[in-house]
Amino acid sequence: MKLEPIVFEGVDSARPMVIAGPCSAETEEQVLDTAHRLAALGVRIFRAGVWKPRTKPGGFEGGGEPCLGWLQNVRRRTGMYTAVEVANRRHVRAALDAGIDILWIGARTSANPFAVQEIADALRGSDVTVLVKNPVNPDLELWIGALERINNAGIRRLGAIHRGFSEYDKSLYRNAPQWHIPIELHRRIPDLPIFCDPSHMGGRRELIAPLSQEAMDLGFDGLIVEAHCNPDCAWSDKNQQITPESLSLILDRLVIRDTTQTTESLAELRREIDKIDNELLSLLSKRMRISREIGQYKKEHGMPVLQTQRYDEILKKRGAQAAELGLDPDFVTAFLRVLHEESVHVQMKLING
Repeated sequence: MKLEPIVFEGVDSARPMVIAGPCSAETEEQVLDTAHRLAALGVRIFRAGVWKPRTKPGGFEGGGEPCLGWLQNVRRRTGMYTAVEVANRRHVRAALDAGIDILWIGARTSANPFAVQEIADALRGSDVTVLVKNPVNPDLELWIGALERINNAGIRRLGAIHRGFSEYDKSLYRNAPQWHIPIELHRRIPDLPIFCDPSHMGGRRELIAPLSQEAMDLGFDGLIVEAHCNPDCAWSDKNQQITPESLSLILDRLVIRDTTQTTESLAELRREIDKIDNELLSLLSKRMRISREIGQYKKEHGMPVLQTQRYDEILKKRGAQAAELGLDPDFVTAFLRVLHEESVHVQMKLING
């Protein structure tokens, strides 16, 4: 990708770059009140939802284009930069005409290549900053595809927003972090700035601080947080919004790791890791060889591949061993499940010729 740094005059280049404001632009008074309070606390980039794609009809879906005038007033009165979500060609044109500084593409939109391409075509010829949220489902290739479509339209100040991924089962988070996915995104596109959206990820205001710290510990470049002048009365997603003053407290307590430190002192430890990884791979190779031998035996004796009782026994026994060794049993169980799936796959190939 051809990328340029995301830099705004007057915005501290040190991590994290903070984008904050209400989930929805509800009234001009609410927008300006929130913006003035954020600006007084040092936040330089103001976000607000103008068009709100809701899961079900009937909820507040945003005030639309008239709200862009409120954001222009924010810029005039506070000097803050402004950011809004766009989901189609009309949104893009209206936002660009209003001089909005940052556009972001939401999770539902980034999951649809047709919609992303429509936005990319509308952006062609502009030099606005664009941020792309991860798709609703954990699909790294789809996320990268959306970023590439925008980049191919000539957008060079491009970034990603990690807001977590939907899961069928209930969990602590509204959207599970699955940090390994943005980590892999960073590995694939090292120069791409990545922002964390702890508001949508956690779904509850008490989770914003710990999720923000996790993002900083992983080297994320910034945060996009939902802040409202009166969160308990917000017209949308009130449980995940905080006051500007609460946001300031969270930011003051963030520990920002020094990314400029050299890693020479880690060289010996990393050599040990490399040695252990080589040993692990050798052991995995031996384990798969034995799995193939077991598969051959099952084939010759007409036995089924899947032995459920044996699988359950392994999970319980290894989970107990993991706890004794100070390992997370859930991690070991997840690892064994992947290992078992591959063993079954190897045996199925052998039995079916």
